[in-house]
Amino acid sequence: MSDIRLVPGEVPLSHWRALWRGGTPRLEPTSGAKIAASAEAVARILARGEPVYGINTGFGKLASVRIGDADLATLQRNIVLSHAAGSGAPSPVAVVRLMMALKLASLAQGASGVQPDTVALLEAMLARGLTPEVPSQGSVGASGDLAPLSHMAAAMIGVGWIDLQGERLPAAQALTRAGLQPLQLGPKEGLALLNGTQFSTANALGGLFQAELLFQSALVTGALSTEAAKGSDTPFDPRIHALRRHRGQIEVADTLRALMAGSTIRASHAVDDPRVQDPYCLRCQPQVMGAALDVLRQAASTLATEANGVSDNPLIFADTDEALSGGNFHAEPVAFAADMIALAICEIGSIAERRIAMLVDPALSGLPAFLTPKPGLNSGFMIPQVTAAALVSENKQRAYPASVDSIPTSANQEDHVSMAAHGARRLLEMAANATAVIGIEWLAAAQGVDFHAPLASSRPLEAARATLRAAVPMLHDDRHFHPDMEAANSLIASGALTTIHPLPEVSP
Repeated sequence: MSDIRLVPGEVPLSHWRALWRGGTPRLEPTSGAKIAASAEAVARILARGEPVYGINTGFGKLASVRIGDADLATLQRNIVLSHAAGSGAPSPVAVVRLMMALKLASLAQGASGVQPDTVALLEAMLARGLTPEVPSQGSVGASGDLAPLSHMAAAMIGVGWIDLQGERLPAAQALTRAGLQPLQLGPKEGLALLNGTQFSTANALGGLFQAELLFQSALVTGALSTEAAKGSDTPFDPRIHALRRHRGQIEVADTLRALMAGSTIRASHAVDDPRVQDPYCLRCQPQVMGAALDVLRQAASTLATEANGVSDNPLIFADTDEALSGGNFHAEPVAFAADMIALAICEIGSIAERRIAMLVDPALSGLPAFLTPKPGLNSGFMIPQVTAAALVSENKQRAYPASVDSIPTSANQEDHVSMAAHGARRLLEMAANATAVIGIEWLAAAQGVDFHAPLASSRPLEAARATLRAAVPMLHDDRHFHPDMEAANSLIASGALTTIHPLPEVSP
């Protein structure tokens, strides 16, 4: 795994993407001075003897309870252990590692009051492959992602479980095996570790990166479906899209036109096809996919800002020795971004399923029924289309905005919450559903183009078909279909469709 340099507050999305794909974060060495200054400021604040939330008081509704100096370390340990109350299946390792990297970059900005050793341990755990086991449920997205981050913090003090390069071990044992010592929490440190939006943001970023791969792959399969149906390329004329002015729509139309340039199938359409207009699933690809691209880019902008921010509480300002209590932990921006990503994923899969349905219908596509040479004896693509419909319907149910929900917690002290974790956690499963739909479309579109031989598609689309055909032969008679679908899904996940031609990017 490659090292990814993190300059706190200035990390580009491309770096977070690289971390999502397995990179290891390395903090910019100059961060040390800010971290140390922040810890020293906490010591000076304590020396004044004044009550300061989160440093020498209770938490949430118990903020008015003053804690004596002798109990400050116990206070921080207690908050970690009591808040490590998550539920459900463990979060994926990639999500937890990205969450840890986000927390690392946040703490290193010197506004959280943690010791340099605390940041060093988090960085060392990432470098040595120690991933805390973090239950996926339990956060309402304010006051931060308390339960998930508490499980991370608990592992740092030797409590709970850690995945050490694929082996599940008690946290203390895993730290020892990696040559690390459990953390001894100082004032403010437990709260700094468990407060913040890093769990929601990690899930949302993972969803964004998978949505980008999905979007790019769907552009290629959509173009191939247009070829299979001998659809018109007139709807992709740049003059149409220039008049509407949406950036994403213009880019998608340009891409579709370029993907199909030079196709002999395309040339045949102009000669012998009596159809005047194609169904919306072909004709309106620039409008639908372009809108999805614009929405994903807006979400990417929000998440890039969030990933570079500091979202725990209170925040320490070393220049004035102040601890200011606010609400940066409220993850409403992340919730909105996650909802936008969910909508885009849902619509990318939805219009792709309509193209599959069109291809299997001989009245619409002009191809053999269910894309089989012997319909009746063979069912061909009948049930894969049903599977695509089921997956799209499931995504529709999941796409309802999470951000419009709220439920009071902590004895009404935390009376409005974001549900960002709910909104973000669904994205990876939604993307997997939509990827399976795109995989079915790839199989169906390639099958459709096979029927047009000896006519050939464009160079990039023939490359896409050849990539699939290297793993999945043309369907002549019914066979076990599931392995074909799995092969297509694996190729999409590998990025095979994103390398055949330059495609619009969601995030730089």
